[in-house]
Amino acid sequence: MFPEVSRQARVASAIVIVTAVVCPHPPLLLRELSGAADAAPELRAACHEALASALELQPDVVVVVGGADESGEWDPLLPVDVHRFGTSDAPHVAGLPLSLGVASRLLHEVGWAGPTRTHAIAWDAGPAEVGERAQEVAAVEGRVMLVVMGDGSARRGEKAPGHLDERAFAFDDEVGRALEEGDAATLSALDPVLARELMASGRAAHAVLGRAVAAQGARPRAKTLYCDDPYGVMYHVAVWDLS
Repeated sequence: MFPEVSRQARVASAIVIVTAVVCPHPPLLLRELSGAADAAPELRAACHEALASALELQPDVVVVVGGADESGEWDPLLPVDVHRFGTSDAPHVAGLPLSLGVASRLLHEVGWAGPTRTHAIAWDAGPAEVGERAQEVAAVEGRVMLVVMGDGSARRGEKAPGHLDERAFAFDDEVGRALEEGDAATLSALDPVLARELMASGRAAHAVLGRAVAAQGARPRAKTLYCDDPYGVMYHVAVWDLS
């Protein structure tokens, strides 16, 4: 007969994601793109605080999920191609997509030097593809810190990148409520068509978070650290504790 496994061991083995952090990925989080005056100090500070607090749970590995033109896993050691995302003196180098590049920079700034897995999810990914990415997260061994990169709607004002769309406010409010309450089901069910019309680039990544946490069956202890739209784009920073 197999030796009896203690209840504590069974519970520990069931833990995949011990914590999750949600951050946006505007290029201005890459400090060299905003010139002499930092254009996003409060947002960057909130991202740093969220990541640092999550790292206190001592994850074995960080898994980053962010939107891109195509889904796939990327080498986390690739550089951040700052030149491609804005005016900069930095040389052009083939590097990570914006969402993953911003995550890489933020993790470096808070001192993470451990194992990292980086997954891109296509902006328009449907439920099946979202489920596949969530399964990839679940397949990672050890205590996982999931970092989800995604902006809200970019249509929250006349000067916003997509100009004004009144539907953006209700959409972003629902995402914000879900992040504040640890509501994985709502994030899993965000409307991809509406999200595309509202230029909400984080929809697919947020859905991966929802599916992965729902599959784990734990109710997160959630905290929102930032919720604002300084440039007509909604940015959320939140931490979910699932330990």
